[in-house]
Amino acid sequence: MRRIQCTVAYDGTLFSGYQIQPNGRTVQEEIEKALTRLHGGKEVKIHASGRTDASVHAKGQVFHFDTTSTISVNQIERGANALLPEDIVVVDTKETSEDFHARFSVKKKEYRYKVLCSKSRDVFLRHYMHHVPYELDRKVMKEAIKGVIGTHDFTSFCSAKTEIEDKVRTIYEAEIIEEGDVLTFRFVGNGFLYNMVRILVGTLLDLGSGKSFTKDISGMLEAKNRTLTGKTAPGHGLYLWKVYYDN
Repeated sequence: MRRIQCTVAYDGTLFSGYQIQPNGRTVQEEIEKALTRLHGGKEVKIHASGRTDASVHAKGQVFHFDTTSTISVNQIERGANALLPEDIVVVDTKETSEDFHARFSVKKKEYRYKVLCSKSRDVFLRHYMHHVPYELDRKVMKEAIKGVIGTHDFTSFCSAKTEIEDKVRTIYEAEIIEEGDVLTFRFVGNGFLYNMVRILVGTLLDLGSGKSFTKDISGMLEAKNRTLTGKTAPGHGLYLWKVYYDN
């Protein structure tokens, strides 16, 4: 038995999310269908680093699967890409050790969220960036995002729907990258709660627009109260950018 590790990118626009579900097109289903065909109809199940929601994109999602096939990793990559739809592409494939797990071996993840700050919408970017048509105080947002760095209980910044009890996570890096009208909110951490990045971005945008009653991210964290933070930013601006492992 061989364990194959793949890095995949996808455009989340036409997907109902990553994970297979009864109704709706999903990334996992498309990949498993392609790999099953590549294995002559023998069912292949994949295990990913985590899920992404509807309309969320990935530049560096990682999954693994086990196979008894002797086909080379290069042939797996080429064959899978020939069978996958145009909005999914395998960008790297390698054989790994049997103790590697795409989810449980994760050391860090990097998410990026893209915002277009312009008076007019850009019809060509509407699926890939959240549009903000008003002025933002970038200085305020850049100062506020620093408060996210470190180990905190992120109860205030996760969906009330989450069933995870331990909401303590460590953020190693958090910054806002400016490229003209495009702002990229970048977060690197040991893990992220459901909707955590989107709520962080929504809160920072509120701070930048002057809507929020406080500029103190630390106070929001300490309160452990979702009602004190901003709206959940739309999914289409979010990217699972990179997953970090030891291998």
